[in-house]
Amino acid sequence: METKKIKKWQPDDFELEMTTHWSFPKRGDWATHDAKWRGNWSPYIPRNIILRYSNEGDLVLDQFAGGGTTLVEAKLLNRDIIGVDCNDDALNRCKEKVNFDYPDARGRVKIYKGDARNLYFLQDESIDLICTHPPYANIIKYSDEIAEDLSRLNVRDFLEQMRPVADECYRVLKKEKFCAVLMGDTRQKGCMIPMSFEVMQIFKDSGFILKEVIIKQQHNCRATGYWKTNSVKYNFLLIAHEYLFVFKKIK
Repeated sequence: METKKIKKWQPDDFELEMTTHWSFPKRGDWATHDAKWRGNWSPYIPRNIILRYSNEGDLVLDQFAGGGTTLVEAKLLNRDIIGVDCNDDALNRCKEKVNFDYPDARGRVKIYKGDARNLYFLQDESIDLICTHPPYANIIKYSDEIAEDLSRLNVRDFLEQMRPVADECYRVLKKEKFCAVLMGDTRQKGCMIPMSFEVMQIFKDSGFILKEVIIKQQHNCRATGYWKTNSVKYNFLLIAHEYLFVFKKIK
């Protein structure tokens, strides 16, 4: 695989977020980032999380590695990271995205094919920070036949399978360290399904305490065309936010 040549290594206008409302109209155009992996998060999100909740040389985990955004940011910010995904397409993309050389990027990246519900290859309390963006049930399906793929599940089944995910997060994370999870909501028959709050409670049930609740604004929800017509016709608002939960494992 050919090593990528990069012209821009960091954002031009980055400032660490200071409030519980985050909005990133720009997708992020530095390093190897792009928006070609459907549903991937803006690199501004893991950059903020990694800088605020970890130190250089720490070991970060993203067990829903997907498009590789978190892996790239960890490498750039000199954190070691373990990326896990059950989808070969995602794993191949992750390998491509972190295949760059930059003298100041000293973070080491390890990529595993695995199941977020069973991180058997990780020791108890071995991770300094979890920074991850799970699928939102079957809103975006990433595969049809991969048994470990939680994006194949309806909301009810997805929430049930997030319980072992949360348990594994708690097991592998060191005490007094942080776990950041981005989660959205959905609608069924015009009514809100607060999937994010359900996931928040699941992580609390696993033993975490809730450090922060951040509202992350979405920028691809313009009320035009089909959605504008149906929003008025069926009287519902378009969902334009997600929740970033920051959990802490206490002693």
